[in-house]
Amino acid sequence: MKKLMFDRRQALGLGAFAFAALGLAACSEGPSDSGSTSSSSSSSSSTTEESSVVEIDKDAFDKLIASVAQADDATIEANAWAKAIKERGSFNLGATRTSVLFSQLNEQDNVTRGFDAGIYLSLIRYILGSEIAYEYTQVTSDTRESVLQNDTVDAVFATYSITDKRKEVIDFAGPYFSTQQGILVAASNTDINSLADLAGKKVAVQSGSTGPTVLAEYAPEAVAQEFTKDDECRTALEQGRVDAYVVDQTLHMGNIVKNPGKYRLAGDAFGPEDNYGIGIKKGSDGVEFVNAFLKRFEEDGTWAKLYKIAIADRCGLSTTPEPPAIGA
Repeated sequence: MKKLMFDRRQALGLGAFAFAALGLAACSEGPSDSGSTSSSSSSSSSTTEESSVVEIDKDAFDKLIASVAQADDATIEANAWAKAIKERGSFNLGATRTSVLFSQLNEQDNVTRGFDAGIYLSLIRYILGSEIAYEYTQVTSDTRESVLQNDTVDAVFATYSITDKRKEVIDFAGPYFSTQQGILVAASNTDINSLADLAGKKVAVQSGSTGPTVLAEYAPEAVAQEFTKDDECRTALEQGRVDAYVVDQTLHMGNIVKNPGKYRLAGDAFGPEDNYGIGIKKGSDGVEFVNAFLKRFEEDGTWAKLYKIAIADRCGLSTTPEPPAIGA
């Protein structure tokens, strides 16, 4: 198995992943703010990529979800959002199924596993007593707000960055995870080694993600080119149509370790901390309910156990970070 090597500056930029990154064996894809619609649609995905992924421990994951206790009737009755879901008997879920570390569908058993999946399956079990009691709607970075506004879904779980602009039209529970932006370039690229080197360069970003805004603020002389999905950005990079690709550092880490020798990180992670939240319709008391659930999830150690199974064990990490403060 090939190992991915980072220099010290790049390792420090990986935040919670820093120490493990210095000798990281092949793991899997990080979160995507794109909510890509299909793994088969990626022109850069391949059987070779898939075979390098360190698979999640399915038994450990399933056992952890099964250990989540159902909320008592009084807790459900006290919250209109949760009560409506309980009375319906099914959770209307907006999510993705193509982020290997966070929400990857296993086509053999039709179960989606990963860090995000572990949280939403636990919440569904907490409300309804069964983690399979849900109806799934695929979302992208361009549809997440609309499916909440028109009541298609009860909540969106899709490595969904909390921003002031988004909070104008929806509400967020959480945050439950944090990351920053990173710069991905071809391994053969020797021209880009820092944020300053993006001046005048063509840089791929995902439409609907936080990438365009952060890039414009921190590298205003870069020439942004927007694409819908992660695989489209990487294809443009591989074909030389762009010089670099800016998105969440954790997504880059996954793409690098799945494709040894193809990409590298250029310089440090940058920009504000990118907090992932759970999207809920504006004005709903669902935020209060989900935040209370997340606090229990963290305090009883389930968050740490899920992190270990979904991320740490697969990426060779020996430590578990402190989860972000709920409601921060």
